[in-house]
Amino acid sequence: MAVTSPAPADIELEAARLADTGLAGLGYRDEELERAAKLTWKINRLKKEKNAVIPAHVYQRPEILLGVADMIGDSYKLAKLGAASPATTIVFCGVRFMAETAKILSPEKEVLLPAPEAGCSLSESITAADVRALKKKHPGAPVAVYINTSVAVKAECDVVVTSANAPKIMRKLYEKHEKVIFAPDAMMGANLAQELGKTVGKDLIVWNGTCIVHDNFDASSVEFYRKMYPGVKILAHFECTPALTSVVDYIGGTGDMMKWVDDHKASSYMLITECGLGDLARTKFPDKVFVPMCRLCLHMKAVTLERVLSALERPSASQRIDVPAAVAARALKPIERMFELSEDRSAA
Repeated sequence: MAVTSPAPADIELEAARLADTGLAGLGYRDEELERAAKLTWKINRLKKEKNAVIPAHVYQRPEILLGVADMIGDSYKLAKLGAASPATTIVFCGVRFMAETAKILSPEKEVLLPAPEAGCSLSESITAADVRALKKKHPGAPVAVYINTSVAVKAECDVVVTSANAPKIMRKLYEKHEKVIFAPDAMMGANLAQELGKTVGKDLIVWNGTCIVHDNFDASSVEFYRKMYPGVKILAHFECTPALTSVVDYIGGTGDMMKWVDDHKASSYMLITECGLGDLARTKFPDKVFVPMCRLCLHMKAVTLERVLSALERPSASQRIDVPAAVAARALKPIERMFELSEDRSAA
């Protein structure tokens, strides 16, 4: 049965549900909740009608995370859950490389990206030709690429990594290789070198890409915030500069940061990453205090409820993700290798 427009009573109930999920605590006013409710009501019913599932990255807007998402997480978690879902359509609330990864893992499913222009500075900093040049310059060195890369780049590498599993996978690569190539995040590469006891340019070859969100956080402000908020625990994403990560209490991926907050007691917490994680943390841990220090990712925030609804109702050609079969087959191998190495099912 086709989805109709919600009645006033439906909107009222849906707005109350959204408020209870945590949107009210994030400052959403009644009129904002009502506006969102008209859209989430339709989206959630269309999902059932079209056998669709909505994975959403933690950097997405709160009304998407709390209003329509079926699964929330980092790139690794969403890649796994999307592939395991029985849905025939995946509406990926994230950026292009994430939707491409979902299509590689689920070639038989329709994968839609509500904001087709949503890119990534890291993904756009390196090409397949660049990877081939690195391999030619450093013969025999395995290539590990961050998941924040295009499908064409993944097709040229040996293993894909995420911010959560990169240290573990890199250690396994070094068990059999003296030199490893890591791309494209220079900041993450420097942080990995420090953690693994390697030297950038010698046994760890790093590409010079950066994230527009994480590369501008100011390390000098950390001391100021510690004075302003005594006892604050400061967590930073792996993509931040080594100058910053060297003075914080914990570095890791978004999932690791949330787990760290859950496992520790402190007077307050600061999550140095994209603002979406802080919004999510405040709803998940309402009794904990979070000090804001974040930046918006314009690519992530390009996804709106209106665009999710349009993708479900009448997807445009630009919203449909299509990966050539030959490229997808080559890119699948390093992704599967990531699953194997991160879950201890194989040796390096």
